[in-house]
Amino acid sequence: MNLFNDLASDAKVIFDLNFNLIKNSHMTSARKFIVLFIIFVHPVFTSQAQTKSDFDRVEPTFWWVGMKNTELQILFYNNHADISNYEASINYPGVSIKEKINVENPHYLFLNLEVSRGTKAGTIPIQFKSGKKTFTYSYELKNKSIAGNRIQGFNSSDVMYLIMPDRFANGDVKNDTLPGFYEGVHREKPFGRHGGDLKGISDHLDYIQDLGVTAVWINPILENNQKRESYHGYAITDLYKVDKRFGSNEEYVALVEKCHARGLKMIQDMVMNHIGNQHWLVLDSPEKNWIHQFPEFTRSNYRSEVISDPYHSSIDLKIMNDGWFDYTMPDVDQSNPLFARYLIQNTLWWIEYAGIDGIRMDTYPYPDKDFMARWAQQVLDEYPKFNIFGEVLVNLKTMVGYWQQNGINKDGYQSHLPSVIDYPLTNAVNLGLNEQGAWDKGLARLYTMLTQDFIYPDAYANVTFLDNHDMPRYFYNMGRDMNKFKMGLIFLLTTRGIPELYYGTELLMDGDYSIHPTVRRDVPGGWKEDQVNSFVSSGRTKEQNEAYDFMKKLLDWRKIKPVIHQGKLMHFIPEENIYVYFRMLGGEIVMVIMNGNTTETTIATKRFEEVMKDKTKGKNALTGEVLQDIGVIKVPAMSAIILELE
Repeated sequence: MNLFNDLASDAKVIFDLNFNLIKNSHMTSARKFIVLFIIFVHPVFTSQAQTKSDFDRVEPTFWWVGMKNTELQILFYNNHADISNYEASINYPGVSIKEKINVENPHYLFLNLEVSRGTKAGTIPIQFKSGKKTFTYSYELKNKSIAGNRIQGFNSSDVMYLIMPDRFANGDVKNDTLPGFYEGVHREKPFGRHGGDLKGISDHLDYIQDLGVTAVWINPILENNQKRESYHGYAITDLYKVDKRFGSNEEYVALVEKCHARGLKMIQDMVMNHIGNQHWLVLDSPEKNWIHQFPEFTRSNYRSEVISDPYHSSIDLKIMNDGWFDYTMPDVDQSNPLFARYLIQNTLWWIEYAGIDGIRMDTYPYPDKDFMARWAQQVLDEYPKFNIFGEVLVNLKTMVGYWQQNGINKDGYQSHLPSVIDYPLTNAVNLGLNEQGAWDKGLARLYTMLTQDFIYPDAYANVTFLDNHDMPRYFYNMGRDMNKFKMGLIFLLTTRGIPELYYGTELLMDGDYSIHPTVRRDVPGGWKEDQVNSFVSSGRTKEQNEAYDFMKKLLDWRKIKPVIHQGKLMHFIPEENIYVYFRMLGGEIVMVIMNGNTTETTIATKRFEEVMKDKTKGKNALTGEVLQDIGVIKVPAMSAIILELE
């Protein structure tokens, strides 16, 4: 013990000396080794031990040099001690403390740093002092990635494949039920966790890629450690961690990289409006106003149209924006500048850390709209190639169009949101394919809906879809009619916009959202105990293989057709429930004819000569059949055909 004390004394004396002074001293070799150990190794262990005892959380956990925004806010948290009186200092080239911020809760301390341009990556020693106590917290600054296949964005050349991870495939049974988590796997319960995970998705990327989609959108994968079911992922309890029952942060990054290596993009589902009521920021909140509070539980009225309503009442607007989404989903107050910065940095952190290509933002109109505009602007300023689409669950085109960037709004609002989800078009398809033709019904609904695209600053940037996790399955909506099923897919994948397909649509999965777990069923074959494996053709029914093969052929064709990605859309007023439209790019023209009748129909094409001009032949894009004379075209009952004009 005396020897160690002597050595520690030696180390203290020579701590500030360089390595050569130690090497050239007259100490014995053994003594030199031990002193060097104390100087260079022991402080690391001590710092880590002190860090863990003084801070339970530090967020962001690390950051990057080279960011366009040079400001960095770091949250320090200790759940059992007062850290508000800690003084902090930094001695690192290019990094300075602009402000230390204390809040109502003494368990928190915020530091606002300036990370100047040109700062080198490395470990920042943040010195903390409280009375006689001093210690160092080592905070890492990494180099910002410049890899070419990361953070690519997405556009109308892409087709997204939406996956609910808990219901897709269980690749790792070891993470099904874990200590410290309220819910384990109960596959027999419709609202319970079923065990799907990131490895399950990773194991089936061959299947996803072979289908012909180009991007994967996964429902939220962050921690949802809730007492009440939260398999869906929308009651987040840690914004910096993947839920361990799905996997780890590292596994998520590996999945993104694996997708990129296959030419697949990754869209991350995020939530800004609310968090889970078991989130540590709720259980021990920094300030009362981080969460919207009411004398008693107050649910949102869910009427997002009130935001753009020129006649709205203040109370309606307040309940829409501040009311809780559900009992277990407290509403976040983004007007709090500390929380606002926390949320923006969290988004930037995931983009840079995981290399994702886009974000789908849940319940876009529900948070503070000025915050959301600032959020979108800062994300796109930092990553210009990135893309974002927002969920605006309203069946009114004017209400949806309000939220897209550069919209002409009476109140002058600029959202900076590139893309919105086109619910009105989805509803037009689901109604129009199930009605007899009329002035305003049947396929006229599709035409009429598209005539209103002047509402959108860029309708081609809209995300289009036939169904998702929050509505009845498409095949169910089509009355399980295969002809209607195919017609809708042809329309979705040839009209303007960025299409999304919900997992299992290719397998004719169906369900009525009135019992919403039925639209979120497990994919047969994703669990080792399954008797049927739908991921392989031998495990699918004849009808399922017909649907899968049809979708694959359509997607493979679309993938190589810039005329569908970027081409001008021109359509003609439907007559007798026949809807005709064209996509045009350069000299290439694609003609789509939809017949919504129960009988075969013959149409004369002279009416369309302003587009067809000197084109005399047409090749069926899906069958390869060439029509030598396209003056008159026969279209089978309840079907759509795609013709590449020649």
